[in-house]
Amino acid sequence: MEGFYKKNNLLTQPMAMKIKVCGMRDTDNIRAVAKLDIDMMGFVFIPDSPRYVQMISSHAGIIPDYSEQKLAEGMQTNRSDEVCHRIKRVGVFADDMPQNIVTRVYNYDLDDVQLNGSESSVMIDNLLRTICPDIRPTLQIIKKIEINGPEDLEVCEAYKEVVDLFLFDIKRETSEQATLERINTILSTYNGSIPFLLSGGMGFFSASLLQSLHHPQLQGIQVNEEFETQPGVKDVEKLRHFVEQVKKNS
Repeated sequence: MEGFYKKNNLLTQPMAMKIKVCGMRDTDNIRAVAKLDIDMMGFVFIPDSPRYVQMISSHAGIIPDYSEQKLAEGMQTNRSDEVCHRIKRVGVFADDMPQNIVTRVYNYDLDDVQLNGSESSVMIDNLLRTICPDIRPTLQIIKKIEINGPEDLEVCEAYKEVVDLFLFDIKRETSEQATLERINTILSTYNGSIPFLLSGGMGFFSASLLQSLHHPQLQGIQVNEEFETQPGVKDVEKLRHFVEQVKKNS
């Protein structure tokens, strides 16, 4: 029986804490946030999300849909700007048709695909076989896992052959300290080899408290609505201060 598509995992080297800013959509805001010391920028392609990045139909069967602003000039395909070049573009999907994902990987020049739904390992494997050989050989797969308790980590086993990074979305408690203790307790039960990011209000924590999170596979955090002035628009100065503090302490 043929196994899963074998990928080169590019996310296994230890490094400073990564910061992923998700839910980007506005042209000028994308440009401004791209100048910060972040590592990944997420674009949501989930239609019912208030941060949905709209595609325009080409009205032709052989021509794919295209992006209205090609991620707003500030994230051009040629990536001539040094700052934009080092920020990975992440497309966020949930139970979408593979062809829709492929189209957006191509049109938005995505580096990573994040899957937030109930996608199976077989579906992900088929997606990789379509994209990696020709369209985006170095594509990375991120799988979001909702974590309410240690038992929810068991699902990770099913994805270990097809994902490069997990996003553990952990529900917040009523206080910072209680949340951090809960996160550390849950993470102490994770023995997998796949690295992960944490989400779930990480932007509400101080940089010093984030440093109290410990796990050999922890690579960074995702922030989103914690810094929004409206859906899809981030408060750049507030985000800048947070990023500087986290990077300084990591």
